Amino acid sequence: MSWLNGEIGRIEKKKLRRNGVKWFLLGFLFTVVLLIAISFMPYSNTQGVEVIRVDGTIVTGNFYTGEYTGSEWVGSQLRKAADDPLVDGIVLRVNSPGGSPAAAQEIIEDIEYAKKKKPVVVSMGDVATSAAYHISSHADRIFANPDTMTGSIGTIWTFYDVSKSLDKEGVSVSVVKSGEQKDLGSTFRALTDEEREYVQKIVDESFERFISDVIEQRGIDRKKIEEAQLIRGEDALKLGLVDEMGNLYSAIEYTKNFKKYKSGEIGAVSSNVTAESE
Repeated sequence: MSWLNGEIGRIEKKKLRRNGVKWFLLGFLFTVVLLIAISFMPYSNTQGVEVIRVDGTIVTGNFYTGEYTGSEWVGSQLRKAADDPLVDGIVLRVNSPGGSPAAAQEIIEDIEYAKKKKPVVVSMGDVATSAAYHISSHADRIFANPDTMTGSIGTIWTFYDVSKSLDKEGVSVSVVKSGEQKDLGSTFRALTDEEREYVQKIVDESFERFISDVIEQRGIDRKKIEEAQLIRGEDALKLGLVDEMGNLYSAIEYTKNFKKYKSGEIGAVSSNVTAESE
């Protein structure tokens, strides 16, 4: 029996050695495959920086199509990045002609939430006007290209009147309403004088909130922007609407080293144009 037990023991030891070699080879193969996979992974120079895109018309809603960007979608991206310990900073890549004032106000709340936790920097593309500039004004730093179109700090409400065309076609429209202004904005008739005055009041109040906030954020002379004019990137830098000339990667580089740039340890990222002194 002792001989038999010894043989069984030797067989078990051989099995253990074979299993050990098998697991070693599997582990070695896994390591090789992992190293090969890592070597083929594209290098990302945005490491530590979350890039969030605001493209097309800004509206309320939870979606992003490229032609339209919803405020809820932007807000969720901002808050997710702000709460992510692996994200050191956020770059908003803005390429938008503007949109809804209410949508901009929603995004601004989320920008302010994110700024309490980490830097938020804006990189402007072709255009960042109206509501798109409004959200940009709340960033810690704004980058633009020399020919980026920005500004257009104003509010507009457009009405169409097709009643004359309908008359020519012999089409009549009857409206039953509960109040005199219930069909305000109808394409079937022109605005009355009273309605025009009322709408102008709404537009003026919206504009005042918009421009006052921009002035507070950027310290801009009201007279230089109150006509809602479009402004080239280089001129926007001189006026103080933006902080630096640079593309998306300039903004990313700045965000990576935000504290060093903020403290003055590192100078401007890229700019040969200076803002006008007051």
